[in-house]
Amino acid sequence: MSLSDPVIISDNLHKSFGNLEVLKGVNVALYKGDVVSIIGPSGCGKTTFIRCLNRLETVTSGTLEVMGVDMSAHKISEISLRELRSKVSMVFQHFNLFPHLTVLQNLMLAPQKVLKKSTHEAKEKALHYLEKVGLSTKPDSYPEQLSGGQKQRVAIARSLCMQPDIILFDEPTSALDPELVGEVLSTMKQLAEEGMTMVVVTHEMQFAREVSNKVLFFNEGIIEEMGKPEDLFSAPKSERLKTFLKRTNSGVYTA
Repeated sequence: MSLSDPVIISDNLHKSFGNLEVLKGVNVALYKGDVVSIIGPSGCGKTTFIRCLNRLETVTSGTLEVMGVDMSAHKISEISLRELRSKVSMVFQHFNLFPHLTVLQNLMLAPQKVLKKSTHEAKEKALHYLEKVGLSTKPDSYPEQLSGGQKQRVAIARSLCMQPDIILFDEPTSALDPELVGEVLSTMKQLAEEGMTMVVVTHEMQFAREVSNKVLFFNEGIIEEMGKPEDLFSAPKSERLKTFLKRTNSGVYTA
């Protein structure tokens, strides 16, 4: 894979759950360094698509390639999947921290188990990334002792400990109280500025406008419109996107 090759390629991607077709032909190519925001109404396939990117959901038909791995293959070896997930990390809506482990232990677990890092190296990395997300005083705290915003920043630090090539974010702020959203988005903005490749399912239109270099508008299982945020938010072509932006009070499209 050369530097100019896409790190994610989706070609006519379909995903069904029984008789319910959720993805109906998704086509997109994403590149190293892209910060991609995926927006759209509830139930349009955003989360299903991002879960397909690290095989949390299997593809029904079409092709999907992530970091050179064919994610649409009928079978993928456990070794290949483990290697891929070490390169393509995911931050979930509800944090998914282990409640019985301290913050430090949560961060050290995967690097030791998956990357076979020594205790010393895993701890050193964990403390480094805790400082990076502004939580250097919390290594010995348990998740229940943290605010929602702090938990999500721990989850981001945990992803960074795997030193991934891509981080997937599935609505990372939707479970937070409004006053806690800013601290998480600030951390994500910093990662974007440092060149981290990110794919973000989000309802935060300001983040999509200001931080992304590419926005995908999903509607009824397809990407109805995609492009630079200044184009999509200022001059949307799709009537459905125009309606969506008006209803979300994004403050941009007002015609």
